[in-house]
Formats: sequence, structure tokens, C-alpha cells
Amino acid sequence: MRATATHFLKALNSHLGRHHSNSTAMKLLYPTSLKLDVQSIEGFPLTLHAYDVKTPIPDDLIDAEVLVTWANAASNLKDAAGRMKNLRWIQSLAAGPNDVLSAGFDASKITITTGSGLHDRTVAEHALGLLLNAARRFFEMRDYQLQGKWPGHLGGPQPDRPAGKFTTLRDARVLIWGFGNIAKTLTPSLVGLGSTIKGVARHPGVRNGIEVYSEDKLPELLPETDALVMILPGDPSTKHALNAERMRMLPKHAWVVNVGRGTSIDEDALVDALEAGTIGGAALDVFETEPLPESSRLWKAPNVIVSPHAAGGRPQGSEALIVENLRKLLAGQQLRNVI
Repeated sequence: MRATATHFLKALNSHLGRHHSNSTAMKLLYPTSLKLDVQSIEGFPLTLHAYDVKTPIPDDLIDAEVLVTWANAASNLKDAAGRMKNLRWIQSLAAGPNDVLSAGFDASKITITTGSGLHDRTVAEHALGLLLNAARRFFEMRDYQLQGKWPGHLGGPQPDRPAGKFTTLRDARVLIWGFGNIAKTLTPSLVGLGSTIKGVARHPGVRNGIEVYSEDKLPELLPETDALVMILPGDPSTKHALNAERMRMLPKHAWVVNVGRGTSIDEDALVDALEAGTIGGAALDVFETEPLPESSRLWKAPNVIVSPHAAGGRPQGSEALIVENLRKLLAGQQLRNVI
């Protein structure tokens, strides 16, 4: 990808040289779908132009060389892929590039960078909330509240850290599958609450003081897990990574929390396990089909918390990432988060 960035730098210099006499400059388009501090992006040999992510790019902006995307309509991106012939770099503010690639942009000709890292804090916070909800059963309390009933069995004297139940994060054995930046952000909070953390990733090692194992260790790790937090990316290699066979390895009280991608869980197998009582529950922020269809069995399955893909959605530090990549681009260096 270094070659692509270098090619863009040469194109930039060539463009500026050709148009120096009439003071034209390359164009960067930024979305109005979030509030950006545009002034912090100024000072480069580029002009900045706002655009609406829900409608086609206006004709006077279609010659732009840089496109920043966030929450774009699929039709907007598909239209841009067909019409923006001068495009050299796309900076997505989403954690993954799926929407950009699905629109038809050619990553072999256009440098595409993601917003990986911009959602670490929000997703980690949401994951922590789902874990606490599951352990303290706030969802069940809410159900009783809506019925005007007092859930006495959830209050009063309770056993402290009972064996075979997930009721607290203190001494809970939490396994994080997909141990990247979000996991690194989440881990200190869990450690602070007294949890024992282990990680699973493609490459084993010690990260931020946490032992991370390869996936071939799952048969040993899953049976000793009280809460499984899944933060896997959405690609063919992770489809149904948590399948019926692996669910059977979990203790009957274990909860599954998914803030990664919905395709990483076999939802039918999950509902089967929930209905059979062979798994404790599931707190899910992502699903194979979104919005979750009314016909989905998950709506009525026992001990399920449905979160409407709400963990992210608020990129933090977008301007700093854009500026960093602009500087690297102009220096002919490798950009951050190139796919």
C-alpha cells in the first residue's frame, strides 16, 4: 500500500503544478452526517467541501480526489464509485470498510483507510454495560416494572458469587474473543471490577498484561468461561465462529456478549441453546440481518438482551485521524488503517 500512497503524492504534486496558475487545488469532501471541526483539517493544499451522504455527489464536486465517509447511504456510495473518476483516497470513519467495498470502489486503485480506533471507547463502554446488565439482570427487572410487579427474587439477601451462576463481574472469568484495540480499552474496567480476563486472537501473546491465546485453545478456554465477549470482525473467516459445537463447550450459566459483527454467531444454534437452557443468556448488539426481523426467534428467546447496533455510532477523534493521514499522504508514508 506504500506504493499507492506514493502514487497519490505524485498525482497531488502533478495536479498542483498543472493548476498553479489558476490557483485550483485538490478537493476533499467531508460528510455532514457528523459534526467535524473543519478548521482543524485546514492548512493543507486541498480545498474542503461538505456533502450530503444521502444524495448523489453534486456535479461540481464529482472531480474530488479525497472522500471522507460516514453513515453514507448505499446509493450514495454506489453512485460515487461510478462517477468519481479522480478519486485517489477514501477515509472511512467506520471501523470496517464493508460499505465502501460493497459500493464498488477498487482498493487496488484507490487507497482506502478505515476508522479503526475511533470507536474503541464507545464500544468498550457498551460491552461493559451489557455485561453488567446480564450479571445484575436489569433487563428482567425492567420486564417486571412494565408489568407493575415487584421482582422480589432479584432483591433482598442474595448469595455472594454463587457457583454455577453469572451474577457479578467480581471474580468472573471473562473471555474476550477478538482481542484488538476495543478489548484493550475494555479490559482495565473489567480488571478494576475484579474480573479475570483472557483473550483469544489469531496470534497469541501477552497484550496489555492479558494472556491472549490462539483459537485452537478454545476447547480448553470455553468450559472455564462465565462471560464470552465477542469482538470479531465481519469477514468470511469469522462467519459462525461461535457455532453449536463451541456453544456446547460453554458452561450452562455462561453469557455471550457480541459487540463485533452479527455474522460471527450462528443465531439458530444460539436460540436452540437458550431454549434448551444449555447457555445462560445472550446480550447482542449486532445481528446477521439488521434491523433484526420481526420473525427472528431471538425476540422471544429466554434471557436475551437486544441492543440495536448501538455500541458505536459516535466516532471519537475523527479530525485527528484525517489530519494524520493527510500528513502521511503528503510525505509519501504508509497511511494509518489501510485495508
